[in-house]
Amino acid sequence: MKTLFKRIKYIALLSFILFLDSYGQDPTFSQFYANPLYLAPSFAGATEEYRLGINYRNQWPAVPGVFHTYSISFDKAMPNFNSGFGILATYDVAGSGDLSTTNIGLLYSYDFNISNDWHIRPGVHFKFYYLGLDIYKLIFNSQLTGSGTSPSVYPPPFDNVADVDFATSALAYNDRIWAGFTLDHLLVPKTSFYGDDANVPIKFNLFGGIQLIKKTRLRVKLQETLSIAMNFQRQAKFYQTDVGLYYFKSPLIFGLWYRGIPFMTSQAGDAIIGLIGYKSDNLHIGYSYDFTISNLIGSTAGAHEISLVYEFTSFTLGTQKKKIRAIPCPEF
Repeated sequence: MKTLFKRIKYIALLSFILFLDSYGQDPTFSQFYANPLYLAPSFAGATEEYRLGINYRNQWPAVPGVFHTYSISFDKAMPNFNSGFGILATYDVAGSGDLSTTNIGLLYSYDFNISNDWHIRPGVHFKFYYLGLDIYKLIFNSQLTGSGTSPSVYPPPFDNVADVDFATSALAYNDRIWAGFTLDHLLVPKTSFYGDDANVPIKFNLFGGIQLIKKTRLRVKLQETLSIAMNFQRQAKFYQTDVGLYYFKSPLIFGLWYRGIPFMTSQAGDAIIGLIGYKSDNLHIGYSYDFTISNLIGSTAGAHEISLVYEFTSFTLGTQKKKIRAIPCPEF
C-alpha cells in the first residue's frame, strides 16, 4: 500500500510539472563563476585567449529519479577587435521519465573602455532550445488502479518541443569591482507537450562583487585575494539570492556561501554552500556541496557540483597587438 501511495504521489508531482499550464525553470549552478558563459554572455572571450569549461551538478541525490545538469563551453578572446565569442551547450535531465532540456548556442561580447579604470562589456546569446521526454518510462494512473485516480493524467501527444531563444547582458568592471545583469529567455520558448501556451519565463540575473584583498607578484601573477560576491536571480514568481566569500591563496581557493536571505529568496534559509578548489595558471578545478538547511534537510542529501576550466594560448598570442583586461571576479 505504501508503494502504491508513493507512486500516486510522484504522478501528482509529475502532472504538476508537465501537464498543467506551468512554467519551466532553469537549473542553477552554485559555482556560477566557474560557468561564466551560462551566467552572462558578456563573459564570452573574457580570458587570455582560449578557454574550455566543463561543469556537472547532481541535485538532490536522495530523491527518486535523477536531477543532473551538464554543461560544456568554449570561448576565445579577440583582443584586436575588443571582442570575444563562445559556444555553450547545457543538458539537464530530471525525474524517472528523463524529462530533459538541451540548449546549444553562440555567444558574442564587445568590450568598451569608457575611462582609464572602467570597462563596460555587453553580450548576446543566440540558442536552440529542445525539451524531451521518454513517455515509455512513465507510469500513468490508469496503470495503478482499475478505475484510475483523480484528477486523470493522460500521455501527451508529443514527446519533444523545439524552439529558439535569445539572451543579452551587460557587465561593468575595473581592477577590483564588477557588476552586471542578464536577461534570458527573451523569446519565451515553448515547453508544453500538449501544444498549450506554457513557456519558459524571462529570467533576470543581477550579479557582482568586490575584491577586498588583492596581492600579486611582480604586478602580474595573482597570489592572494579575498572577494565578496552575490548573485540574484528571478524567474516568474521564484527568486533566489546567493551571497558569499571567496579566499584564494595560490594554488588553493576556498568559498562559503549562503542561499536563503529572507525577502531575497523564495525559500528562506535554503542552503549553505562550501567550496574547495585548485587554481594554476591554466587549470581550475572546483568541488562544492550544497548543505540543505530548509525543511527538506532530511530528504534531499544536498547537491554536489564539479567544475573544470582549462585556459590556454596559441603560439600567435605574442603577435597580437592587444591583450584583454582581466575581470576581477572569482573563477568558481
